[in-house]
Amino acid sequence: MSKKKEGGFFSQIKNQIITGVGIAITAGSTLFLDVVKEKLGISEPKTPVTEQVDNMTGPPNITINIPEQKKDTVVKKVYVKSPPAVKKTETEKRKEDGFDW
Repeated sequence: MSKKKEGGFFSQIKNQIITGVGIAITAGSTLFLDVVKEKLGISEPKTPVTEQVDNMTGPPNITINIPEQKKDTVVKKVYVKSPPAVKKTETEKRKEDGFDW
């Protein structure tokens, strides 16, 4: 495995200066090429800037179209069977009739 060396303060400054010089050279060369293209007549034509003027006197009118609602309703009837009656024993039947001792 390789170990990375952490540079000190001056090495970081050096890297930032090199980066700044590189950006300056890139910007200068781009400017130089634009001037050369303009002198040779091969530069891209500039598009005119147009402004849009809105003559609004009040708030905009917003129209929202809501589609017609269909009233199709599905009704489903569910029949629930009652649980089967529990058969009572003879003793329970006598208790209901009042023969409770």
